[in-house]
Amino acid sequence: MQNIFLQLGAGNEESTIEGGIWSLVDKINPLQMPHDTFVTDLAVIMILAGIVTLAFFKIRQPLIIGYLFAGMLIGPLSPLWTSFLPESGNVEPGGAVGILSDIAALNVFAEIGVILLLFVIGIEFPFAKIRSIGKVAIGVGSLGLFLTLIAVFYACTMFGLGFMDSLFLAAALSISSTAIIVKVLEETGKIKKESSILVLGILIVEDVIAVILIASLESIALAGTVSIEGAIAVVVVATILIVGTFTVGIRTIPKLIDKVASAENREILLLSVLGVCFGYALLANIVGLSVAIGAFLAGVLVAESKSAEVSKILSSPIKDMFVAIFFVSVGALMDVSQLENYIFIAIALIAIALGMKLGGNLLGNVLMRQPKGKSLRSAFTLAAPRGEFSIVIIKVGVDAGVVSAFLFPLIGLIAIITAFITPFLVKAGDYVIPKLSRK
Repeated sequence: MQNIFLQLGAGNEESTIEGGIWSLVDKINPLQMPHDTFVTDLAVIMILAGIVTLAFFKIRQPLIIGYLFAGMLIGPLSPLWTSFLPESGNVEPGGAVGILSDIAALNVFAEIGVILLLFVIGIEFPFAKIRSIGKVAIGVGSLGLFLTLIAVFYACTMFGLGFMDSLFLAAALSISSTAIIVKVLEETGKIKKESSILVLGILIVEDVIAVILIASLESIALAGTVSIEGAIAVVVVATILIVGTFTVGIRTIPKLIDKVASAENREILLLSVLGVCFGYALLANIVGLSVAIGAFLAGVLVAESKSAEVSKILSSPIKDMFVAIFFVSVGALMDVSQLENYIFIAIALIAIALGMKLGGNLLGNVLMRQPKGKSLRSAFTLAAPRGEFSIVIIKVGVDAGVVSAFLFPLIGLIAIITAFITPFLVKAGDYVIPKLSRK
């Protein structure tokens, strides 16, 4: 401090004070923070996630939209900050720079978010629940999903997209968003209706198929091409892992978790179930499958324990944190400058995917001889939203370098638009379905 005052006393006093003030202002300017550090990026994401959560809760919109939008604005590929932030060495080749600029850290955040998201989803689906959802949910869910996948794949090839781009987009747009649908059903008071039980059963089927799709697509991406031998190998390895989980794993892991829970220490229980989660994700990765399927199966095993509900309560806050980080990070990795070039493709794909999902689910319900009103309600509810699994699927392709970079912002845009459409489609169903049911 003494040296500072001596400096101020020397030479032009007024000029030195003014220079010192401007230097201090420059140092505390939030836009000039050391934005290439892990701690800074994590702090920005968490502060932003808190603000977004409150804002979107107030306007009653799915939080996923806010997370994606916020990430798009502050990421290293956003053009918004180029006039404010100086360029550093740690940016993308395009030269854009954002508040979040550590790409490696963002990818780590996203990976942890995927593992925890699928783990907690797995806890929701114990083996007995998966087994008891019945032929109707399996038939309707599978038919709606694969008809949509085929139609979107064909449409993408007609638009001139490459094989891998078309395959990953078709898979992404064939799966409805469980998170968005459940939220809409809760907010509209329809969660306990008979049609909603069917919807939840179909969502379980779609989530299981989605996990298998992610594993299959990741293996295809690593191989670079689609081969019958490779596809068979993926199916065989996945089958062995799943069968092993539901034979050996289901007899051992839940008992071990209950033994740990008998110590009545929540901290030990939390660390144990997270150990199962990441251990199983590692096992899946070692045998050449996606960490997603490992995390999901770990959740199913935890769901079989007597401590499943406590485990879910303990792990959910951590999941919520990393899922928020995941979606903000995914938004940050989207090159929004390219969106204007693909808005018409996005609208066309939404129309095709929505129409095929609605039609496929209706056809499935008809084949399963379900009541007309119930069939229509489930089809209207499942038609629009695309969300977490869609983004995860595209991210697998982008990370492997087998799909075009523009698919990332494209799927983000589609997720945002379809999330907004969903509540209005459900309300439109309330108006249309009674009239159609009377005919």
